[in-house]
Amino acid sequence: MRNLLEDPQPQTLNYPVNAKTFFISRRSFLKNCSLAAAATGLPAWFVERDLAEAAPRRKPLGPNDRPAIALVGCGGMGRGDAGNASRFGDLVAVCDVDDNHAAAAAKELTKNGRTPDKYNDFRKVMERDDINIIITATPDHWHTLINLAAAGAGKDVYGEKPLTLTIDEGQHLIKAVRKNGIVFQTGTQQRSSDKFRLAVELVRNGRIGRLKQITVWVPAGLREGPFSPSQPPAGLNWNFWLGQAPKVDYVAQRCHTLFRYWYDYSGGTLTDWGAHHNDIARWAVDLPGPVSVEGKPLAQPIPGGYTAFSDYEVNYMYSNGVLHTVRTTPDDNIFGGVVKENGQRNGIKFEGSNGWIWVNRTEIQASDDSLISTPLPASKRLYASNDHMGNFFNCVRSRQRPVADVETAHRSVSLCHIGVIALRLGRKLDWNAGSEHFTGDGAKEANTWLARKMRKPFDYSFAGI
Repeated sequence: MRNLLEDPQPQTLNYPVNAKTFFISRRSFLKNCSLAAAATGLPAWFVERDLAEAAPRRKPLGPNDRPAIALVGCGGMGRGDAGNASRFGDLVAVCDVDDNHAAAAAKELTKNGRTPDKYNDFRKVMERDDINIIITATPDHWHTLINLAAAGAGKDVYGEKPLTLTIDEGQHLIKAVRKNGIVFQTGTQQRSSDKFRLAVELVRNGRIGRLKQITVWVPAGLREGPFSPSQPPAGLNWNFWLGQAPKVDYVAQRCHTLFRYWYDYSGGTLTDWGAHHNDIARWAVDLPGPVSVEGKPLAQPIPGGYTAFSDYEVNYMYSNGVLHTVRTTPDDNIFGGVVKENGQRNGIKFEGSNGWIWVNRTEIQASDDSLISTPLPASKRLYASNDHMGNFFNCVRSRQRPVADVETAHRSVSLCHIGVIALRLGRKLDWNAGSEHFTGDGAKEANTWLARKMRKPFDYSFAGI
């Protein structure tokens, strides 16, 4: 069955449209709206508006119109992204410093008898003139160098979140994307979720009155250790995997999925789930960034174990008086005694002078159902995308900016980065979003964390800049 939220297939009418024809079409349209509303839990007015304003579906692409795609980073997320992208293009290459990951991806992503070429150095991929698009799905500390190399090679990029490891990296990446005129979509796919977009439109249009508080809940991280080093598994280039990070002996718990719990390679759950939810929070506030941030670690790492804080609270204050709090939660009972379904342990609550709205990937609720069910009048509309990968490929064709463009993603992940800095320093800091620097007490030390020392040769020059 066709997804009712897809752009409707336009029909060519070869006869006059009389009143009866219009009535039948309108009745069918409203029936589809009702079915979509029931299936998604969204209000009928919102579904009807989106369907009514949907752009006609593009003419199907021919064999010569499908761009060539390369995947760099062949873990589960990368293979999922590549499979999703194969709706719109042809995967011709995979690359990973772990030969086993590259081989598994090539096998899984073989299509119509064509097996993607395998590489273990992304720079070789960038040399291929026949590749149009790069999907970057490596651990966080490799995102920027690969994306910079892709931009320099004139290749459009779908880059997984978080966009960067540091704020300095984001500044470099924005310049490279703009200089080379590439299309860049960040994998913060909640920007293409109708539930999150509805919640933000309601907040931005004053449905809950003056916005006062945003609370973001993210899952707690891991607090384990100490760990013992061992020999890297066959096929893994450990030195290349470490890249810009400090040289250390191989520890299984540092690599692959578990990298996100080490500050050498990531920012903990604050740049993992937090990259998604804080992006939506900033979308609602509609400001470049806060004026202050305070980090409160609630548990200390175990010596010799994961270094990222597992439990914490971060508070941001904006110039308009909105308080934005990020909290970790180890259980499901995070919302007024209501246990989230499907084990969902995270989400966002917007509180205003006239009520609240709660949203996550499975539902949207409010203190009064009418806050959601009542149609918005002439409203502040947001960039509408209901297919994140589809939006990227549409922009590859049109050369327009996608819904999660590089600058949008940089501003949002900067929230996470300054939160991590405040946690690591354990204090409150003032932030100037315009200059992207800390000010006031503690600023000198905090500003040293805006960039990190890159281990040679894996610095910016490794990406050819």
